[in-house]
Order: sequence, then structure tokens, then C-alpha cells
Amino acid sequence: MANSPSARKRARQAENRRQHNAGLRSMVRTSIKKVLRAIESKDHAMATAALQAAVPVIDRMADKGIIHKNKAARHKSRLNAQVKAISA
Repeated sequence: MANSPSARKRARQAENRRQHNAGLRSMVRTSIKKVLRAIESKDHAMATAALQAAVPVIDRMADKGIIHKNKAARHKSRLNAQVKAISA
């Protein structure tokens, strides 16, 4: 365990950031799941709306470093392809 005052503060800050980041990661996962649920229901309009709501969330978390930019791009690409597939 941290012994010096600065190390104790660092441990506190790290824990607070970990909890904050966990909440943000959860928000990304939730927005992705909403799109997937809409895709499962084969409702193109609902899936498109869910995707449009999810993309800014994914981009914001990639900018903050919560998820890697390539992971964000991969999610957006795959979700978009699935939404397009149900319209055809």
C-alpha cells in the first residue's frame, strides 16, 4: 500500500479515475447494445436512429482514450454494415 502522502493521493486519484472511466465504458457498451437490439428486431428506422445516437458516444470515448480509436472505428463500421443489411 502507498506510504507517502503523495503516493496515497495518487492511489485515490487513480481509483476515482478508474470508476469514472468504467462508467464511460459502460455507456459505450449500452449504446452499442441498443443498436444491436434494434437490428435484431429488423426495424430499419429504429436501428438507424440508435446508430446515429451511438456514433457520437463512441467517437467521444475514443477521443478521451476510454477505448482505442481503431476499436471505435471497428464498432462503427460493423454496426453500420449490419444496419444497411437489414434495409436490403
